[in-house]
Amino acid sequence: MKDTDNAGDSLLTFVSVIKLLSEIALLALVGQGVLGLLVGARREQNLFYQLLQIMTRPFVSTARLITPRAVIDRHVPIVAFLLLSFVWIAATFTKISICVRIGVELCK
Repeated sequence: MKDTDNAGDSLLTFVSVIKLLSEIALLALVGQGVLGLLVGARREQNLFYQLLQIMTRPFVSTARLITPRAVIDRHVPIVAFLLLSFVWIAATFTKISICVRIGVELCK
């Protein structure tokens, strides 16, 4: 019984980390988009925009590798947002499934 609890705990930790990373990346992408709309053409000189761009660069680069060349570079962050949304949804459902299996009390 202890081995299955440890396996459930480690899997729960892994899924929680994936969920958390996707949440941070999603919020950074949303923040970057909103700030880009507010600042306009001078967004490249904005320190906070640059910080958000650094945070989202690995996810946008990965989305660029996955997408065909026909996708415009301007649309790649939207693709990254959609991919991260799918990852977040999958991690949420997986976490719920694990919590139902091992017990909600152990999930807190």
